[in-house]
Amino acid sequence: MAARAALLLLLLLMAAAAPGPARGSQGDREPLYRECLSRCERQNCSGAALRNFRARQPLYMGLTGWTCRDECKYECMWLTVRLYQQGGHRVPQFHGKWPFSRFLFFQEPASAFASFLNGLASLVMLLRYRAAVPPAAPTYPTCVAFAWVSLNAWFWSTVFHTRDTALTEKLDYFCASAVVLHSVYLCCVRTLGLQRPALISIFRAFLLLFLAGHISYLSLVRFDYGYNLVANAAAGMLTVAWWLRWCLRQGRRLPHVWKCAAAVLLLQALALLELLDFPPLLWVLDAHALWHIGTIPLNVLFYSFLMDDSLYLLKANSDLFKVD
Repeated sequence: MAARAALLLLLLLMAAAAPGPARGSQGDREPLYRECLSRCERQNCSGAALRNFRARQPLYMGLTGWTCRDECKYECMWLTVRLYQQGGHRVPQFHGKWPFSRFLFFQEPASAFASFLNGLASLVMLLRYRAAVPPAAPTYPTCVAFAWVSLNAWFWSTVFHTRDTALTEKLDYFCASAVVLHSVYLCCVRTLGLQRPALISIFRAFLLLFLAGHISYLSLVRFDYGYNLVANAAAGMLTVAWWLRWCLRQGRRLPHVWKCAAAVLLLQALALLELLDFPPLLWVLDAHALWHIGTIPLNVLFYSFLMDDSLYLLKANSDLFKVD
């Protein structure tokens, strides 16, 4: 298991380092924006002007990779936005993203902060889970692994929304896919695998191969945003339907399953926010940030279910041994 995990991690890092696609949008195709960017780079990003820029640039901006060209793109973006607004036109996107007002070195402050809070909630609940649930619980290893995979994804989500580069984008997308597939695996372990360990081994191998193929295709063939969205949405819908079917069947016998049903239903409802595509409120809060904010309490609720369910399974096993 450790060898497979190490191999997958190596593939993930190699794939993330591969060149990413260039994203274009209406804003960065505007002649005004292109002319502004060209002029800014000529005047500020070479020779003595570049040395002056680096001398004046705050240390935290340099350490997080903000270059002279990035500053030119940022300033020209806002120049274009102001002219669009003056003309009564809808604000355009730039390089596949809405314009965001930067705070310090945070490119998307609301999404970055919400991702950090999701990670913090996951960490707190992982610590609570490990303190409350003995390792002898049947689902303990799977739940702890799920928590670490989620923590890793929220870390890279925070990094990506802090500084959007080809590398951080891929790490965010790939680690999110790992969480989605691990959610399917966790569901399978709880609903089928406790009595069928051989089935779980086969299913785990299939999911690892699928994730490796998914990452390889996006990295080595084509970084297809549409395919990535459909693949993750399909896996997510499978998990939701699977959990809900199990919750309905177990609801009377296991009173704690309402937490699982509520968490997956609310998560699915929050995902609809991704369909809302609007310029950020106050240039900070967009639909994606609202989705991240909404998932913070759902992390707590779902981990609470995992805790209750693991303790139930541990007691059930203990009672079974006493009968034997």
